[in-house]
Amino acid sequence: MFETITKIFTLKDLRKRILYTISLLLIFRILAHIPLPNVDLDRLKQFFASNQLFGLLDLFSGGTLSNFSIVLMGVGPYITSSIVMQLLTMVVPSLEALSKEGEWGRQRINYYTRLLTVPLGFIEGYGMLQLLQKSSKLQIISNMNSWEIFVFLVTVVAGTVLLMWLGELISENGIGNGISLLISLGIISGFPNQISNTWTLITGGQIIDWTKMAGFGLFLLIAGAAIALIVFINEAQRNIPIAYARRIRGSQTFGGVESHLPMRVNMAGVIPIIFALSFMVFPGVLASMFKLAKSVWLSNAASYVERLFQKGTFYGIFYFVLVVLFTYFYTYVIFHPKEVAENLQKQGAFIPGIRPGVQTANYLNYVSNRILIAGAIFLGLIAILPFIAQSITKINTLVLGGTGLLIVVSVVLETYRQIQSQIIMRTYDEY
Repeated sequence: MFETITKIFTLKDLRKRILYTISLLLIFRILAHIPLPNVDLDRLKQFFASNQLFGLLDLFSGGTLSNFSIVLMGVGPYITSSIVMQLLTMVVPSLEALSKEGEWGRQRINYYTRLLTVPLGFIEGYGMLQLLQKSSKLQIISNMNSWEIFVFLVTVVAGTVLLMWLGELISENGIGNGISLLISLGIISGFPNQISNTWTLITGGQIIDWTKMAGFGLFLLIAGAAIALIVFINEAQRNIPIAYARRIRGSQTFGGVESHLPMRVNMAGVIPIIFALSFMVFPGVLASMFKLAKSVWLSNAASYVERLFQKGTFYGIFYFVLVVLFTYFYTYVIFHPKEVAENLQKQGAFIPGIRPGVQTANYLNYVSNRILIAGAIFLGLIAILPFIAQSITKINTLVLGGTGLLIVVSVVLETYRQIQSQIIMRTYDEY
């Protein structure tokens, strides 16, 4: 570790890349603390503290929501646009053909993703504005006229586009994936405030509450175990042996090499959790809209749905089930055993003991279903980890966001690998 840090400061080019990345991340954190007008920040923070779903959204955005800053939406619209384009690439033949055009095709899809971010930013910004106005009895946001709403939407969309640009600058000229680093920094930025609030809760009137202290210690143990589990599952993969057919041309022999096909336990990443989190917003939005309906049965149904989603047990179970279902759905979208089997057959490769073609596709489908069970349950538990931790430790000032931990750990591992590869590339004579 110390040798790596020393080489980082020794290699001029790598040092410049890291300092460049840190500078852009600092700009992001400054933007996150520039608030928009027409909002009561104290009431807004009180609302986010009392609402579990919005608290998770605020944690995921890095506090930009509770600060009501000019980068209110963060990179959320860009993430949504990326997911939509990825799904469209699977079902639209022209986009699928474009994705197979190499670097040029990838750049065109990225261009379409950026364009789609703008309308999605307007939609999500307006939805968030309506959500905050109708989902709370507190007078958080003052009434806006049409012009003020338009200026608000243009500002938050411009903030999203600016963050998208900063992320791409980091990816091109800095170190690591820029968008992932922005999200991770936003998540990490909430930790100091949580720790400060927890210490205030423990000490109280300058007398240490040992019950709370024990809960804090238990929280640290759960957090450590969660990080270890995330690293283990994130790196876990099933290696399927692959052999290449041996070919003889004259006196020379080609092929006959043995390799393996890696299948990750968590192929879907954090996308199913993002899907589920987005889906969980809609029942509350619809309930707040129909609660004031003139129809009695519709108003009662909306009130019942709103009360139902405020119950922690129901919310946690429903959230867990959604994450598991979306994990299966998204994995089936991105992993195609038939295509993998065809590519192996074209390359003259086969799985020992399995006939090429249909039997190989069936075997890959069987293996993916087996390991997908562990991956789906893992993501489900990670998603509801904040509710589990709070119910065990009885401390509400700390939020152990499993999704946040999963993102941060994945980004840290990926960034560390990139730094190592940069060091090896510049000091290859030593290896």
